[in-house]
Order: sequence, then C-alpha cells, then structure tokens
Amino acid sequence: MRKFSLLTLLISFFAIFANAQEATDPLAEYKWVARPLVIFADSPFDPRFVLQMEMLAEDPALLEERDVIILTDTDVDAYGPLRERLRPYDFTLVLLDKEGNVVLRKSTPWTPRELSRSIDKLPIRKDEIDRQ
Repeated sequence: MRKFSLLTLLISFFAIFANAQEATDPLAEYKWVARPLVIFADSPFDPRFVLQMEMLAEDPALLEERDVIILTDTDVDAYGPLRERLRPYDFTLVLLDKEGNVVLRKSTPWTPRELSRSIDKLPIRKDEIDRQ
C-alpha cells in the first residue's frame, strides 16, 4: 500500500510539472510533432502579412510534407504568450524546429519553397528524409 501511495504521488508530481511546462510554453504541444511557423503582424491588413498568407496558400503541400503548422498573431495589443516568448517586432516570421528552437527569423515574407529549403537543411529533417 505504501509503494502505491508513493507511486501515485510521483505520477501526480510529474503530471503537475508537465502541465506547468505547457502553461509557460505556448508551443509545447507541437514539440517533436510539428515545426511551428509563427507569423506576426501589427494588423491582419499589414501588406506583408497579406502577401505572406497568399504565398503560403499557393503551395501548402511543400510545408505540409515537412510537418509545418502555421500560427498567426496579428493583435499587438493583446501581447499573448507567443509574442512574449518570441519577441517579434512589426512583421516577423519565425520558424521553429521540432525541438522548439528558433531556426529562422525574418522580417519579410518568404515563399513555401524558400521555407522548405531552410527546413531541409535541419538535422532532424535530414534524418526524416533518410528514413523515407
């Protein structure tokens, strides 16, 4: 009975710790699952934001094949958890790897082809390609 109580206590501790980690990191749910592409703008009408979204819509398969998930934040006044973690300025495009590290930060729109080339240079992506 005592071992069970200790085990229950340990499991509870780790569950609380995991929930606290997710609460502090808005991108935790994508770790090891996807490559978040976060696009920031001060307004959804920012011409660079509009252009970026149009460019991404032209060839979504390139990014889908690379497990890219697109997240947007166009409300500078809300200063949400993504802005707090990634600290964008004006229009900013931020690509993270599957480990949650920032691998690309740009202040101009990028095409899916440019993004896919950058992703394909990442070590984890090279391993994925080798396994296919």
